[in-house]
Amino acid sequence: MPNDTTPEPQIAQKAPFPVEVKEGKSYFWCACGKSSRQPFCDGSHKDTDFEPVKYTAQKDGKVFFCGCKHSGRKPLCDGTHSKL
Repeated sequence: MPNDTTPEPQIAQKAPFPVEVKEGKSYFWCACGKSSRQPFCDGSHKDTDFEPVKYTAQKDGKVFFCGCKHSGRKPLCDGTHSKL
């Protein structure tokens, strides 16, 4: 639960972003919700308390990046968007 000093991320969308990833490649997930390149960082968090979250794919395939920015499994979706 965020405290009074923790900023709330902007909800990009209330659904995950399905993305085909490549084994060994790193992806930088947007944590602030302001990126125009969702679900990935474009630097929009500059001058905020947010930092992108690095995700390195373990294998080729589809993963579901969190779109609501409130997942307990950041950067991946855990279904939290269904409770917002």
